[in-house]
Amino acid sequence: MGKSPQILSALKLVAQVAKENTSVILVGESGTGKELFAKAIHYNSPRADRPFVALNCAAFPDTLIESELFGYEKGAFTGAEKYKPGKIEMASGGTLFLDEVTEMSFSAQAKMLRVIQEREFEMLGGNKTMRADIRIIASTNRRLEQMVAEGKFREDLYYRLYVYPIIIPPLRERQEDVPVLIDHFLLKLNREMGRKIAGISPQAREILVNYSWPGNVRELQNVMERMLILCKGSRIEMSDLPWYLLEKSPRLLSTGLVDNLKGSLENHLQQVESDALLKSLKKCGYNKTKAAEILG
Repeated sequence: MGKSPQILSALKLVAQVAKENTSVILVGESGTGKELFAKAIHYNSPRADRPFVALNCAAFPDTLIESELFGYEKGAFTGAEKYKPGKIEMASGGTLFLDEVTEMSFSAQAKMLRVIQEREFEMLGGNKTMRADIRIIASTNRRLEQMVAEGKFREDLYYRLYVYPIIIPPLRERQEDVPVLIDHFLLKLNREMGRKIAGISPQAREILVNYSWPGNVRELQNVMERMLILCKGSRIEMSDLPWYLLEKSPRLLSTGLVDNLKGSLENHLQQVESDALLKSLKKCGYNKTKAAEILG
């Protein structure tokens, strides 16, 4: 979502490469939407009717990443009680998305190089060479060239992946997209949460637009969800905004409104909490232990 030159340029690159079988690397900060870009490439490609399989390389330790990628035969190692297909096999004919590829171990990097070059692989504990009919899209939030220079990422794999880089800009560099995203998330979350919030007050919108969003689009979506939960009226007001956003608003700081808002926000949060407690108590016949379990 967006209309800024930066996001439109990135989307143009997506459109140009989608029809090809070229490996793509998406470079951007956490929360910028790298997986959405990967899906946009896949679902606009000739492989669209085949699987899109994602692997978060940062979520697995070195000892497990290879079994997740390549799968294993029964008895391949202690605990391998049955055959398990890996992500490469599961993505056959489709796209394998390697999220945060820089977190992959050197051993796994070497094996992935073979997959890209030869389009084949072997399962752990297996002796049969299998065909890897996949397109590879990788992503990173780090500077790959710097990691190569420091010996933290294989140079040969870097050149194989860096065929077609797409840089996804952070939200602070495309401020004109924030209002578009706000309206998009308001519509989306109203539908998903069964709410009927009509809009956002001009003052609240101004604070959202002028915030730097270090967590990018993901942070904006999370803030929007929180505000819809807190909002008691027909539109989102400044008192529904998280305190840290108000605290960093230059306009509020200069006018001294922050202190006044802090009191009303704390009262508002107390009321929301009180309502949630009472609702849970009523639901379980005022059994405090059950209410505590429901609320976690």
